[in-house]
Amino acid sequence: MPGPLPIAFAASLLILTATAPAAADPAAHAAFRRGDYVRAAALLPPLAERGDRRAQAMLGFMYATGQGVTQAYDAAAYWYRLSAEQGDSTAQYLLGLMYDKGHGVPLDEVAAYKWLNLAAASAPKPLRDKYLRLRDAVASKMNRRQIAEGQWQALDWAAAPRR
Repeated sequence: MPGPLPIAFAASLLILTATAPAAADPAAHAAFRRGDYVRAAALLPPLAERGDRRAQAMLGFMYATGQGVTQAYDAAAYWYRLSAEQGDSTAQYLLGLMYDKGHGVPLDEVAAYKWLNLAAASAPKPLRDKYLRLRDAVASKMNRRQIAEGQWQALDWAAAPRR
């Protein structure tokens, strides 16, 4: 059984709440921000299912940490991926961490590097260095071919047209 997720997830709570824009249901985002995860768990799923990337990232965080819902890394990875695919840098960062630890997804340093690289590229300036340090920590466990593959995957993802 994997141990608790890195402290970085706790710090991510601050990231999620600080960068959450106004949404179709501000009550859901407000519940999350004030730590009322039971209420947020009731309000966020419809938003997430309609494609609200912030709601998806918040649900991912709740599943990753067991806040308001039963902890389920696979569900966390699912919601993070949906948000990350829409370009949410926080979700990209958290998905990268999940690949680095094999939480809810197969352990995959190349995928971790890809998502952390994408997160760093689009992160707000105050977070960019943190994301780069984590990406570089993952890279320290990789060989040159793996790093090149992770860079290529990130470039390929960034170049792909988005809906």
